[in-house]
Amino acid sequence: MKQPLLVFNKKGIYCKQADVYIDAWRPVDKCIITHGHADHSRWGHKQYITHTNNVPIIKHRLGDITVTAKEWNETFIINGVTFSLHPAGHIVASSQVRVEYKGEVWVFTGDFKTENDGIAEPFEPVSCHTFITECTFGLPAFKWVPQKEVFSDINSWWNTNKEEGKTSVLFGYSLGKAQRLLKHLDTSIGKIYTHGAIENMTEILRPIYDFPNTERITRDTKKEDIKGNIVLAPPSAHGGTWIRKMVPFVTASASGWMTFRGARRRRAIDKGFVLSDHADWNGLIETIKATNCEKVIATHGYTDIFSRYLREELGYDARTEETQYEEDSSETEQKLDNASVK
Repeated sequence: MKQPLLVFNKKGIYCKQADVYIDAWRPVDKCIITHGHADHSRWGHKQYITHTNNVPIIKHRLGDITVTAKEWNETFIINGVTFSLHPAGHIVASSQVRVEYKGEVWVFTGDFKTENDGIAEPFEPVSCHTFITECTFGLPAFKWVPQKEVFSDINSWWNTNKEEGKTSVLFGYSLGKAQRLLKHLDTSIGKIYTHGAIENMTEILRPIYDFPNTERITRDTKKEDIKGNIVLAPPSAHGGTWIRKMVPFVTASASGWMTFRGARRRRAIDKGFVLSDHADWNGLIETIKATNCEKVIATHGYTDIFSRYLREELGYDARTEETQYEEDSSETEQKLDNASVK
C-alpha cells in the first residue's frame, strides 16, 4: 500500500520522505510553521521554517530559536520533496503549506479565512490532490456578514458609548484579531488605547504593516483620559483589577463564536460582534471546490459533521484526523498574553 505523503502521528503532521513536520505539537528536529498562534507555533523545535513576516512574531513569543525565512511561493526542496508557502488570510503572515513529491500534491491550510480583511495577506486557493483543512466553523449556522458591516456596527457602538460618557473595552487576542480591529477602528471618534500585551505585539508588526496610532495603558494612565475612548485588550484581561481603571465601561468581544448568544453570556460581556479569523461554512466549501482536490482531511473543528457532508452531499473522499490545535479558547494563548506584559 502506498505511503501517504503526509501522516498524522503523536508529534504532529509528518512528511517522512523529507523528515519534516508541519505545526508539530511536540518538539521535533525540523518544523514548518504556518502562523504565530500558540497552538501552531510551539516552543522546543530545533529548527523552524516559516514566512518572513512571521519570523519576528515567533521570535517575540518563543525567544532564541533557529529559524529560516521563506517568501510566498518560494520553493524549497528537502530530500526530493518540494515545499512552498502560500497566504492563508487567517492573520498576518499566516501560511498554507504546499507539499509535492513525484507529482503528488498535498496542501495543509493551517488556519485560514477567505475574506480579505485589509491587513493579512489575502487567501489564495492552491490546487492539489489532497487537501488538509481546518473546520473550526464547519457548520451551516456559521455564515459571516461582510466585515465592512461589522466594523460599522463596532464604530457605532463606540460612538454611542462615548456620547454616554462610557469607555468601550473591546476584547480580541493580542496576535491577529487585535490588529484587525485596530486597522478598522474609526479614529475620528476618539483615541485607541491598548493593553500591554496587544501593544507589544503591534509594535513588533508596525515595521511591516500599517496601523493607526495607539496609546499604551500604564499605571500612570489616568482614568479621565481613557473615558469615552476605546480600549483593545486580550480576553485574559477581563475580570481582573486592570479593567477597574476603565469605569464606567461597556465590554464587547469580536469572535465567530458570538454567533451564539450563549457564548456572550458565558464570557460575561455586554456586546458581541460576529467577526472571525476563520472561514465560515461557505468559505470552507468554496475553498475545497477551488483546489480541485480529490481527497479532503478535516481537522480541528466540527470534523465529523463536516467530513460527512463532504462525502454524502458533495461526493468527496473525506475523512478526519485528530490534532492538538485549538480555537481562541487556547490557554497557552492567554498565558502568552499575560507573560508579554511582565
